[in-house]
Amino acid sequence: MIILDRHQIEDLIYLPAAATAIRDAFCSTSRGEVNLPPVGHITFPQVSGDCHIKYGHMQGKPDFVIKIATGFPQNAETEGGTGNGMSLVLSATTGAVQAILHDEMVMTDMRTGLAGAIATQALARSDSRTVLIVGTGPQAMRQIESHAAVMGDHLNFEVWGRSASKAAQLADKLGGRFAVRSVSDLETAVRSADVIVTATGSTKPLFQSDWVSAGTHITAVGADAPGKQELDVNLVARADLRVVDLAAQCLDHGEMSHAAVQGLIAGQDVLELGQVLLQAATGRKSPGHITIADLTGIAAQDIAIADVVLKAYRAKGGRDV
Repeated sequence: MIILDRHQIEDLIYLPAAATAIRDAFCSTSRGEVNLPPVGHITFPQVSGDCHIKYGHMQGKPDFVIKIATGFPQNAETEGGTGNGMSLVLSATTGAVQAILHDEMVMTDMRTGLAGAIATQALARSDSRTVLIVGTGPQAMRQIESHAAVMGDHLNFEVWGRSASKAAQLADKLGGRFAVRSVSDLETAVRSADVIVTATGSTKPLFQSDWVSAGTHITAVGADAPGKQELDVNLVARADLRVVDLAAQCLDHGEMSHAAVQGLIAGQDVLELGQVLLQAATGRKSPGHITIADLTGIAAQDIAIADVVLKAYRAKGGRDV
């Protein structure tokens, strides 16, 4: 059995290779090749914490994955991270545990960042340059890293957060690697952005629909559990194209669910990202269209990133223990 910790795992993930695996996972999902049971959620309202349990099996793979990820925002005030968890890799033939990947959320953070970048690349205007990141936590950093890795170094990043000091700290931390700066006026930043990426734990819309200009693409990754919301339902209804990672899941608890509950959109008004990547469905049709990607996170991504880690580990001569 292989046992790896966060630092070992992080060293094994090469973003371009992982991006290919994540892209393939979305395609496999939309082809119906992944067994994806409903997500498990446990909430801890007294401390605003939650736990996600995502699990699945991809056809042809010798193993399956159970991923446990926790989020406890109050830990930001302590030395512990706000997220933790691990992935268990088990044999699809015998059920035996093959690997324990105690990643403390790094695999989840990386695969979410890459999914966001893949969606942006597929749906944003080809001349997009300015990417506004709304949020200042670990996922905000991963979105910047992933967008640069997937789309190239021509992007200019802006970071906004409820805490101006945290936004400035993130910009300073990444400034030596990317073109990134913090901004204080969210409305101005939203109006001028080519791409907006929301990566928060918000439970209410972060900005108004009428701030968003024609031609903008929005990738929203924060609404991964019931009760969370980052986008104005009027913006979701107004969008010319709505793309999701998994239709049933996003209509249950993603950004799309809030608009659907109010009768502003229906199930047939969303497309899966895998369908767009496979060119089985048309993505952006006009430079002036507003497009939205609602990504709630699916187990196919966890299967893919675990596979990337284990392949890299074995390629470097790693052995089971």
